[in-house]
This record gives sequence, structure tokens and C-alpha cells, in this order.
Amino acid sequence: MGASLGALLTRIGTAVIAACGLSLTGCAADKTGAPSPDEARAPMEIELPEPTLRRLNQTQYRQAIHDLFGDHIVTPTSLEPDETIDGLQAIGSAVTTISPRGVEQYEQAAFDIAAQALDTPRHREALLPCLADTDFPDPCLEGFFREFGPRIWRRPLTDLEVDRMTGLSRRSAAFLGDDYDGFEFGIAAMLQSPNFLFRVELGEPDPDAPGAFRFTDHEMATRLSFLLWDTIPDEALLAAADAGELTTDEGLEQQVDRMLGHDRVEQGIRAAFTDMYGLYSLDALNKDPTVFTHMSPEVGPAAREETLLGILHLVLDQDGDYRDLLTTRTTFLDRRLASIYAVPAPVWDGFGITAWPEEHGRRGLLGQVSFLAGHSHAVASSPTLRGKYVQEVLLCHTIPPPPADVDTSIPEPVEGQVTMRDRVAKHLEDAYCAGCHRITDPIGLGFENFDGLGHWRSREYGERIDASGELDGATFDDAWGLARRIAEHEDLPNCLVETVLSYASGRTLTDGEEDAVRYHGEGFAAEDYRVLALLKDVALSPAFRHTGGVQ
Repeated sequence: MGASLGALLTRIGTAVIAACGLSLTGCAADKTGAPSPDEARAPMEIELPEPTLRRLNQTQYRQAIHDLFGDHIVTPTSLEPDETIDGLQAIGSAVTTISPRGVEQYEQAAFDIAAQALDTPRHREALLPCLADTDFPDPCLEGFFREFGPRIWRRPLTDLEVDRMTGLSRRSAAFLGDDYDGFEFGIAAMLQSPNFLFRVELGEPDPDAPGAFRFTDHEMATRLSFLLWDTIPDEALLAAADAGELTTDEGLEQQVDRMLGHDRVEQGIRAAFTDMYGLYSLDALNKDPTVFTHMSPEVGPAAREETLLGILHLVLDQDGDYRDLLTTRTTFLDRRLASIYAVPAPVWDGFGITAWPEEHGRRGLLGQVSFLAGHSHAVASSPTLRGKYVQEVLLCHTIPPPPADVDTSIPEPVEGQVTMRDRVAKHLEDAYCAGCHRITDPIGLGFENFDGLGHWRSREYGERIDASGELDGATFDDAWGLARRIAEHEDLPNCLVETVLSYASGRTLTDGEEDAVRYHGEGFAAEDYRVLALLKDVALSPAFRHTGGVQ
């Protein structure tokens, strides 16, 4: 049934970095998406680390199962939990393994899914159309593993693997007295294999660059499908891999263009920004309902959907400038969010597009509940959490962790110190705390016109709120002005480039990859900061197609 989980994990050794000294030369626009056919970027000089073994996260697992067996399959909600490392679940999936309890959960899930896939004659015939009446001929069973198995494992099966799967199904059927019960064991075995649960991308020697390693055609199919669609390759992509087209410039670009124009790219954009912006945390959004009466369990998921719909509108519908995400007046609201924002709902059911009035103090991503409530306390706003998010997630600036014994509590309002600006001033004056808080709080205080759920307010405990401040020398008067300053910050697009590269590779970038950030940053700027252009540039990049060697 393929290599064992332990053997694969031992082979990969994700913590070991092996520099390969690879020089990757930039190309003109016909190969990399650079600004024009006549203009090429300076080449990349980078060192790529050893490849990693990435476990499918829970969303990818569910989507893969539905792509394989149909949307009628009920997938388990209790699987190995996803972990976030260095701000991304994509990195966590490459570092964490499967616990003994997780192995049991995947085993139970595999048998449950296999049973559902074979629970009706229609479902059985969808998997085994070669069946005639009640016969279960060996060629039909073998044909399933040979023809459908590559979709499950995302690569062709060897003859030995096909024989093992077929033999397991036959022996199980003989023991259980039912052909389909035996077939369930064969399907369940494939779904428990590391070849399904993990993205096995080890690379091979590059015939065009002695000493370097490139990903194989089928590994490139997997990398592309999860980067652009967040699920397994479709039949067309696997066919291109079978034909050896994904290790060629022309064949790779043809598939990337096809995938970026496919409806499934919406799913990929949703997954990427959910991870990069930490929107998955909104499922557990918690507020004190006695303080915020609009709070309910549905607020967090609705806030995430507002943000994602806005991103999809900008990226797919408009193919627009990424920086506009910070300043746009366009958003998507349902009745629940409209009540929080104190505006009319644009539609009765679901989400509808609307625009904030010019005079309204709310703009873009940082005027939404997903940011304002998601980075506040249960009973109050938090300039520190909001400023930290802007610095770390949007600008990729490093905030040192607080000392272990420091008091991070916010003083209660007292006479003369009732606004949040007055109350956190202690942190800015205390030398022990100021090192971090001077980086975060002056930014976060710019959002103080919004309470801990995202309601607009002009006063706090009767005192007028001062939301002015400065970001790296650029002053602002309020949250709208701050959003403009962030949109104009040179680190905003460069941070997205760095984050996309980490998301695509499943690792924190090493010092040897700094030139890749510069390279793609130049391409991003030349393409007017369009996210689709950035994704194409990354997918076609030699850095995405190559890896360090496995030690």
C-alpha cells in the first residue's frame, strides 16, 4: 500500500535544510508574466531548502473526498486538527504530523467514506461502470485501481501497488462474503495511505541543471492544484502530467492559464486569503453578549463571508489593484452585518453588494467586523491586537513577544483616563512595555471609533475619541486616513508577495530566498498589483518548480 507513514516522515525530515546553491534566471513575460515581452527582471539567486511533506488540512481533505466520490459524501468533522505556525496553516501542515488518535480518526473516516461511496447501485456503478449484473470480474476491480487510483494518490500506481489493492479487496471479500464489502477495504486502504493524506513532493534531478532538483510532472500537478484550487488535480491536469507537459514552460503556462480561468479558482482564492488573513479564527469569535447585544454565533462566519466576497470581487470580477482592498467603498452585507453597521440591508436573504457613502467613516478591509471584532477583546476594543495585525499580517513587520511576566491588562477607566488612548498610555510610557506597544498601539488607536464588535462610535464614556496618529512618518486623522496610509505603504504589496510564497511552498522563507521576494515583488508592481498576475508569476517561477535535494 505504498510507503508507510513513519518511513515517509523519516525520509523527509522537515526540520533539515539543505542548500542547493541553485541560480534561477528570470525570463521575459511569455514565460513568467513579467511586465512586457521586451523587459526581463534581474535573475534570482536563491538557495532552496529540502522539500517538505504537507498533510492535507481539514478543508482540503473534505474537498478532495467530494471531488473523488461526490458531494453526497458526509465527511467527518473530527480529524487531526489544523495548526498555525508562523501565521499560516499552510506551514503548520508541513511541520506537524499525525497523532495516534489522528491515525484512528483517519481510519474510521476512510471506512465511513468507502461505505457511502458504495451504498447504492448508482454510486457503485459510478465507480465501477464495468460491472455487469452481479458479477465482480477481476479486470473490472483491477481497472478501478489502475484508472481511478491515480486520482486518489495524484500519481500513477505501480503494477505492484495495483496488485496489492486488488488482492486486498479480493481477500477481504472472501473473508466477509461480499464483493462490495471487500471493495470497501481497498478504497479505505487508499484513503489511509500517506500517498493520499500527504502531498508527497520530493523532486527529481533536473536534467537541464546538473546538481539541481525539480518537481516531477505529477508533483507539479499537485502543487498547482492546491495553490490555485485548494484541492486535488482534475483529469485534465493529470493528463498533462502523464504527457510530461508540466515540466515544460509552454505546457505549464497553458495549464496555469486554464486553471486561473476555471470556476474553481474562486475556491483557491478563498482558501489562500482565509489562511493568509487568519479568517478561520472567526468560527470561534466570542464576545460578551451583555456588552455587545448584536453578538450571536452567526456573526463570525458572516464577517468572514463579507471579507471573502469583497476579495473575490476585487480579484476575480475586477482583476483590480490589491491595495484597493484597504480603501474600497464596496462591500457585501447580509441583514445581520447591516444591523451592526447600522445601515439598510441591501437584500432580504443572503449577501448583497453595497457601497459606503462618501461621508461614512468606514472603508475597506479594516472597516469590517472580521478585522475589528476579530482583533479585539471579549468586552472591549484592543489597539494592541489591531495594530499587531496590521504590522504582522499586512506589512510583515516583526513584533517581539512580550516578556513572560509582563502585565498586559488594560487599566479600568477612571476619572481623567476614560478613553482607550488614555488607558493604554501607561504601556507607551513604561520602558518595559514600550518597545512593543510603540509599534502596535499608535496604529491600533486609529481604529478606536469602532468598538470591540465593530460598531461606529464617536465618544467613549462621554469623551470624544481621538483617532489620529502616525504610520512611519505619515500622519492620519482617523481610520479612513489610516487605511489610505497603509494602502500607500511600500511594504503592503511586498508582504503579500512574501506571504503568497510561504503559502505556496508550505514553509517560512529562508534567508536564501529573499531574492525570490524581490523578484516577484517587481513582477507584482509591473502588473499593477493584480493578485491573479502574482499567482501566475509564482506558479511559473523556477523557485516554485524546483526544490532542494532530499538528504
